[in-house]
Amino acid sequence: MPRRALRRLAEAGIFAQASVSLEYQQLAKRYVVRGVESGGAVEGLGRYVTFCGDQGEPIPWLHPLDGIGVNGVHALVVAPSLVRVEMLRTGHTYELLITRYRIGAAESGRRPRLESQGLFRGVHGYLELELWGKDKERAGSVAPAFYSRGGEVLEVPARFEAVTRALTKAVNCCGCEHAHYLVAIPAALAVVAAGSGGSLRTTTPEEVKACKGSG
Repeated sequence: MPRRALRRLAEAGIFAQASVSLEYQQLAKRYVVRGVESGGAVEGLGRYVTFCGDQGEPIPWLHPLDGIGVNGVHALVVAPSLVRVEMLRTGHTYELLITRYRIGAAESGRRPRLESQGLFRGVHGYLELELWGKDKERAGSVAPAFYSRGGEVLEVPARFEAVTRALTKAVNCCGCEHAHYLVAIPAALAVVAAGSGGSLRTTTPEEVKACKGSG
């Protein structure tokens, strides 16, 4: 992202942490990918970063984060692989970047590489609605349209449509204080994790559904 854009975001008090890192779990003796859901908006500007599974599904956070102010950090996530979804809004113009991160093979006992793969990039997308104001009730149900340089529609992969709508809402959430896509780990699974010595593993969609159904 250009320094000018980062400077304008900082001046507006919007902090979105797009970087991901490779971390090692001592108890589980394995590497995981770490990310932070963060961001928010003011009337004319917004930026937000979240994470999801390979199929675009919501995944549980490790725990929520409390920032000093609004439009900052919201939740921490660690998993064997992550898909990062990042959106920037300037007025009615939107940029979208979807990237998959996973752990590469380790060679000769060395630390593995963190591999990245671009899945979608939308530049100069447009959405006429004022989701930060008079059209606020539509937030969460719509997303901007993206086009190729030749003016042809670029379709966001179907599995990422839900997270794209969530981020469209997030970059219009003025004074944001909460996560928009990462979800709380079900209490029953938190108990299981605590009983296993605190080692973290990825919660499957089936487990999340089962715990929700039993609640």
